[in-house]
Amino acid sequence: MTARRVRSVVAVDTGGTFTDLLLLEGGRIARLKVPSTPSDPAEAVLTGLREILSGHDSFSVIHGSTVATNALLERKGARVALVTNRGFEDIIEIGRQNRPQLYALVGHRPPPLVSRDRRIGIAGRLDHLGAELEPLDPAELAALAKQLGDAESIAIVLLHSYANPMHEHAVKEAFAHDARPVSASVDILPEYREYERTSTTVVNAYVQPLMSGYLGRIEEEAGAERVSVMGSNGGVLAIGRARREPVHTVLSGPAGGAVGALSWGRLDGVRNLISFDMGGTSTDVALCPGELLHSRELSIGGQPVAVPVIDIHTVGAGGGSIAKVDAGGALHVGPDSAGADPGPICYGAGGVDVTVTDAHVWLGRLPARGFLGGERDLDRGAVQPHLAALAARMGVTPEAAAEGVLRVAGSAMVRALRVISVERGFDPREFTLVAFGGAGGLHAAELAHSLGAAGALIPPDPGLLSAYGMLAAPLTREVVRTLLVRGDQRDVDRAVEAALAETDVAAREGLLADTGASGEPSLRRQLDVRYHGQSFELRVEADDWREAFHAAHARRYGYERRDWAVEVVTVRTVAELPGPTLSVEPLPAAVGDPALETTPVWIDGERREAAAVWRHDLRPGHELLGPAVVLDYSGTTWVPTGWTLSVSPHGSLKLNLTAAEG
Repeated sequence: MTARRVRSVVAVDTGGTFTDLLLLEGGRIARLKVPSTPSDPAEAVLTGLREILSGHDSFSVIHGSTVATNALLERKGARVALVTNRGFEDIIEIGRQNRPQLYALVGHRPPPLVSRDRRIGIAGRLDHLGAELEPLDPAELAALAKQLGDAESIAIVLLHSYANPMHEHAVKEAFAHDARPVSASVDILPEYREYERTSTTVVNAYVQPLMSGYLGRIEEEAGAERVSVMGSNGGVLAIGRARREPVHTVLSGPAGGAVGALSWGRLDGVRNLISFDMGGTSTDVALCPGELLHSRELSIGGQPVAVPVIDIHTVGAGGGSIAKVDAGGALHVGPDSAGADPGPICYGAGGVDVTVTDAHVWLGRLPARGFLGGERDLDRGAVQPHLAALAARMGVTPEAAAEGVLRVAGSAMVRALRVISVERGFDPREFTLVAFGGAGGLHAAELAHSLGAAGALIPPDPGLLSAYGMLAAPLTREVVRTLLVRGDQRDVDRAVEAALAETDVAAREGLLADTGASGEPSLRRQLDVRYHGQSFELRVEADDWREAFHAAHARRYGYERRDWAVEVVTVRTVAELPGPTLSVEPLPAAVGDPALETTPVWIDGERREAAAVWRHDLRPGHELLGPAVVLDYSGTTWVPTGWTLSVSPHGSLKLNLTAAEG
């Protein structure tokens, strides 16, 4: 890989097992993987930066983190106090009528992030147009700080603040001398729908103290000129905004992977792709029909988060996922993971639970000598007693047990791939699976076959692709404004244009102020539109928005155009500045055959010899027939029997079924 227009930039992606770093400098990319430190994620980041930047004194950092996500999943955030309108203290608990367990006689919903005793109702009301119905009580405002008790963070959500922010601003001012961080919905999500706005603001308050301290430590100790953070929407945030509004980072790492997959797919001439990111603890998949798809219907740990995110689906199946046999004799894989400490048994760090990675090592698909480019050997012998015990509980041989672990893990991943493709009306035969993450290449071919995809593509440095996506991601700032006007009202186009003019200015100025960047951002103007009376909207481009909405509605729901009034709910502007230019040069064509070795593998319980080759020896023009193993620093690739591997001009590995097998 080479690049132009560069100074030293380091992309850092913190995962459950490894923390990945890419250094872009002078047209070259250096790479490094270090073990993650779950008890203190910043320690692995800082350790990796010191190692990869030895001798550098001028650099910037782009960071993707799972700290906010893990805090939500593990319920390890701050104690939050919620200030809202009197009578609406329980909206965060009432929520919507959605039933997470549709057929359960007694459903279960996780408890709200704010306990009842920390929800404070105050006087004051606005109507839906922002007109004041009841003023705030100055005496109540003055006494608010004394009612917070042991709260560590404050969330402010008042009705219809999206139409008029004056009441929320006044409440926020009441905490001006309070050291605790304050999250106001007018800053986090100034849109209508009070439950989603409340939940999103509370989530921000819940993770803000943790994220602010974590990012602050990295900013202070990294020694970088600038630290930026990967946002869930596929753009890069200034660290100041990420510390204030960490809710925008809940899908930080997976978003970098989706951006990287789309970048490499386009480079290799693949328009329609499915990104498949299999790491140590989970697998993230995203559908990209020529572009990244976005959503505002995200839920993490049972908490709705209505900020713009790349539409990513996650399952608890990764290389570190643990295999267990239940009381009925059924095999389960995940969602529990061995993580980075102790990790899989083959890491030799004290692990005792058989994982997906251990199964690959036992079957020879991940040769013990090929881990991290040969820098570290895996301990296949350590796997034997634990796998034998698992096999005994299953009543099969160790090889059959290992293959069973991989099949069960694969079935969970195929279900995830079907959720984002078949269940949304997309034909997998029109898509290529772009596989990455440390374990993605080990499953790519078999999953593409099970899904019925056109084939699989493994980009260079697959285990570091999320970090690569962070390098390629643009700087972004999105500004929204709720409008709620019908398309048949007088002067509706003038009202829409006036609102867009406001969001244009706010997005542009906010981006430049946040990043300190120069240049003129590009502006993307969009509207959220629905038929009057509908509950949900479709996002369309602002140009010719009526026709765009009718067409989008027909594509999504299959209905012909309706003669109903349309309604513009929200206007939004996304300001964007490009990230570093990454210009990847083609590899030289193959001269002669690559250096091949053989390695033992077990297929259907039988020992066979497979070809083994180092990826750095492969060039365009080389082809391999499975079974074969491609060894690489950041991720091994398995080529099953009946599959062919070829090399693209830019070094990606293409996996396709042979004509006989297809």
